[in-house]
Amino acid sequence: MREVPEEARPRERLLRYGAEALSDVELVAIMLRTGVRGESALRLAERVLAAAGGLRELLGMGIEELAAIRGVGTTKAVQLLAAFELGRRLARELPRPYVVRSAADAARLLMDRLRYLAQEHFVVLFLNAKYELIGDKTIFIGTLDASLVHPREVFREAIRRSAHSIILAHNHPSGDPTPSAEDVRVTGRLVQAGRLLGIEVLDHIIIGDGVFRSLREDGWPGEAERF
Repeated sequence: MREVPEEARPRERLLRYGAEALSDVELVAIMLRTGVRGESALRLAERVLAAAGGLRELLGMGIEELAAIRGVGTTKAVQLLAAFELGRRLARELPRPYVVRSAADAARLLMDRLRYLAQEHFVVLFLNAKYELIGDKTIFIGTLDASLVHPREVFREAIRRSAHSIILAHNHPSGDPTPSAEDVRVTGRLVQAGRLLGIEVLDHIIIGDGVFRSLREDGWPGEAERF
């Protein structure tokens, strides 16, 4: 970083102007701390973001992918992942009790947690009779498929937590939250199972890149009846 004037170095700029004034590259450079031989932390940060394809893709990368980028290695990859995870956890900090009154409430809870993931994650929110969140669990990771997401796994956890109702949610790594036919099939199967067990499925939220879709608001109770 010696070739960069002191007043232009990310750390000094953060101290002077605040973190919000820094670019993505500068913030990543601070997390990396140092560059490698012949390359500053700023230049390494530029390469890391370019290799990932952008900040959104970088947040979804795993330890092996990050460590494989030249100049990163395991230590710097761990630093980055730790910082990303702290950001996700902070985003999940909610007032208690957190009441889910709408699809937007559920999406607000899950957006930062799911929007950057490179694989689909199927999550269930568990609510009590006052629609207060009492917990959540990732049930399945991978392409959503009615043959793989079994009602037994979903409702076993709901019964264990004495949930009054549940909300289904999963992300679309493409960033487009438009429901697929398989999304509707999975929803229909779980709605019917919930009715038999007396645990209502309130909605199925699909998380995209900063946007979401509610299958209930799309009219899924009628569509789900077909399955």
